[in-house]
Amino acid sequence: MKREILITGDGSTTIRIPDWDENYHSSHGAIQEAKHVFIANGLDCFSYHSELAILEIGFGTGLNAFITFLETFQKDKIRYVGIEAYPVSSEELAHMNYVSELNALQYASIFEKMHATAWEHENVITRQFSLTKRQQFFQDITDKNQFNIIYFDAFGYPLQPELWSESIFVKMYEALLPGGVLVTYACRTVIKNAMLAAGFTIEKLPGAPGKREMLRATKA
Repeated sequence: MKREILITGDGSTTIRIPDWDENYHSSHGAIQEAKHVFIANGLDCFSYHSELAILEIGFGTGLNAFITFLETFQKDKIRYVGIEAYPVSSEELAHMNYVSELNALQYASIFEKMHATAWEHENVITRQFSLTKRQQFFQDITDKNQFNIIYFDAFGYPLQPELWSESIFVKMYEALLPGGVLVTYACRTVIKNAMLAAGFTIEKLPGAPGKREMLRATKA
C-alpha cells in the first residue's frame, strides 16, 4: 500500500496513506496535536507524580514518545509502553523531522535510540525514561491496573471502527490504575458512548487545531 511523507500545518512531518485518506497525525500540525492532546490534557494532569506509567495505543512514528521524553525533565521517572501492530520503516523514520522542529538537536540520539532498541523488552533510554515497544494488536492487550495514562492514538473511527468499540475501551479501563486517564484526539458520540459503557467518566475538552473537541476519560 502506497505511503507518502506529508508536511503538516506546523511544519512537522507525518505519514499519509492515500488509499485510506488517512494520516498518522493531524494534517493541521503533528507536533501541536501531540502537545495539546497528550501532553497538555494528559501528562500534565499528573504534574506532581514522581513516577508515571504511560501506555500508547499506536506507537507509530514515535512522536508522542519523544515529546513525552522531553517532558521527563519535569518528572522523576516515566515508564513508557508503546503498542504498534505494524512498525514504521527505517526509511520513513529518516524523513521525520521532529528533532529539528522541536529544537531538540541535542537529543537526536535519543530519538534514534527509541527506534533502534529491541521490541518486546524494556529498554532504559535514560535514567528517567524507559521504553517498551510491543508489536501487538490492540485487541490482544491484557494489562491490568498498570498505567496512569493512556495515549489513545489509533487510526480514525471511519477507517477502523472496531478499534473504538466498547470491548477495546473495557481493555483500556482495565489497564489503567484507579484515577488514571485516557486521552484521545477523537470526540464522536459513538466513541463517547463506548467509553461510558466501559465504565469511564468522560470530559469533552477543546480539540487541537482543526478539531473542535477531544475526549478525556477517567477511571474512578
